[in-house]
Amino acid sequence: MIRAPLRPLARILQARAKGENPDVIERENLRLRAEATRDRARARAEGRLVILGFAFFCAFSVIGLRMGVLASTEPVEPKAASSGAEILTLRSDIVDRNGRLLATNMVTSALYAHPRQMIDPARVAAELTVIFPDMNAEDLQRRFTDGRSFMWLRRKLSPEQVQAVHDIGDPGLLFGPREMRLYPNGRMAAHVLGGASFGAEGVNAAEVIGTAGIEKALDRRLRDPALAATPLRLSLDLTIQAATTEILQAGMAIMNAPGATAILMDAHTGEVISLVSLPDFDPNDRPANPTSGDPADSPLFNRAMQGVYELGSAFKIFAAAQAMELGLVNKDTMVNSNAPLVWGKFRIREFKDKNYGTLSVRDIIVLSSNVGSAKLGLMIGGERQQAFLKSLGFFDATSLELIEAARAKPLIPARWPEIVTITSSYGHGMSASPMHLAAGYAAIANGGVTVTPTLLKRDRVPEGTRVLSPAVARTSIDMLRGVVTDGTASFGEVEGYEVAGKTGTANKPRKGGGYYEDKNINTFAAMFPASDPKYVLVVTLYEPVDTSGTQPHRTAGWTTVPVAAEIIRRVAPLLGLRPIEPLAQDVLVPAGN
Repeated sequence: MIRAPLRPLARILQARAKGENPDVIERENLRLRAEATRDRARARAEGRLVILGFAFFCAFSVIGLRMGVLASTEPVEPKAASSGAEILTLRSDIVDRNGRLLATNMVTSALYAHPRQMIDPARVAAELTVIFPDMNAEDLQRRFTDGRSFMWLRRKLSPEQVQAVHDIGDPGLLFGPREMRLYPNGRMAAHVLGGASFGAEGVNAAEVIGTAGIEKALDRRLRDPALAATPLRLSLDLTIQAATTEILQAGMAIMNAPGATAILMDAHTGEVISLVSLPDFDPNDRPANPTSGDPADSPLFNRAMQGVYELGSAFKIFAAAQAMELGLVNKDTMVNSNAPLVWGKFRIREFKDKNYGTLSVRDIIVLSSNVGSAKLGLMIGGERQQAFLKSLGFFDATSLELIEAARAKPLIPARWPEIVTITSSYGHGMSASPMHLAAGYAAIANGGVTVTPTLLKRDRVPEGTRVLSPAVARTSIDMLRGVVTDGTASFGEVEGYEVAGKTGTANKPRKGGGYYEDKNINTFAAMFPASDPKYVLVVTLYEPVDTSGTQPHRTAGWTTVPVAAEIIRRVAPLLGLRPIEPLAQDVLVPAGN
């Protein structure tokens, strides 16, 4: 920039010629120069203020716009981000039919380390092993000093463990928030709930996913953000579940059985009120899945669903009911039941080689005649028999809301010759689970309509398919009542509750083929009260033996029936069933004079 001189020579000479003071010219130029400088500074400042004001206007406009957008949008599930992945952290509670808590979430912490930030790795490793005895100090110190920048130490910590780690005081130990699944009732209903674990995992959040049971089968519903505040209500009754578990555990011990299961079902809605499989486990500390051996030996094995076996004589009522429904017989029809029944190279015998001779259809059920049931099966024929059993659900996996249910399909022969028709009529030659049997008995108990088993509470009775007329269903119930009053389930009588049911004793199959002679799978399928059945109970004991007497007893009548009777005795009042008073005897009053 070219600056004008303060004392221009021409003006100085001109001023002197006129006798004026030249210094005035210099002062005037200084004033003009100062005013110009001031004007430029003012313009520069005003420009900066305009720019700053515009910047503030833009910033507050963006903030206001964002607040408006947030205020006008629907709430969404909180999410935590880690390594660019979104992790869902919400999961619905699970409650029983009365709203009592079965599964919920608990806030806890995870422990991780930044080894490069540690002050004293050796001391940290030593003190961590005091808090967590399963850790190895040498291994920890090696990992702390091998150059890595991050490592997980614990996925879940108790409050006491968090405080103990805090007390170590090393900046290389850090905590991440966690929401873990908690089962406050421990082992109760373990096979129904299944369990949960962590899926996608980051420092600030972890995804909780179902690993088995209903937690896995309904995982999508439990993780739905729109339903996060709505508990999943099951059909189970926690009080009934606890009572059934207690009695079944005692029965296992008394009958020397390594395993057992019990299913209590509403005969009209198909709701499962109680489902117990023993031995069980704690879903808070779920054991690892077995990698070898027999899966049935694992406590994770759900015997109610996965225990697919021949269920023996409990099937006989289906043959009798179908024969009556087809009009082939009635309860008083006499059937030649002379034993053994020779069919080709096969000989059908009775228990202990008895020979009942000619029996009524009612007595075939009451006395549990294999030959009599076989004759009924032959009257029905294989094609009609298959269709009836299929209508009761014995050819397909149940639709119960457990991940294990879909994998527990009945074992059905590829071909259905007459010998299969014979053996299926008394519960051999095909295999099904106790849950299948409970659904089949419910169809008889409710008057002849099929039910779909469910673990979810239902508000109404669903529509089913009629497979038996009400009259045939009523007659079948009366015959099952006779099994308790006059037949093989005499130990099943519970005063005031009119138990009806059928025993089933089946030899346990060998892996290589054939059957064990001294190992049974015993079942008692019952309904109560017989005058108006509301509930079905199926109890199965695996390899039981009653050693209370002078001789061991291995049949269902001696082992499973007493356990089922005790369950009914305990749970019937809890279900709101009032004892049925026996009919009063007529009192003869002397005639007056």
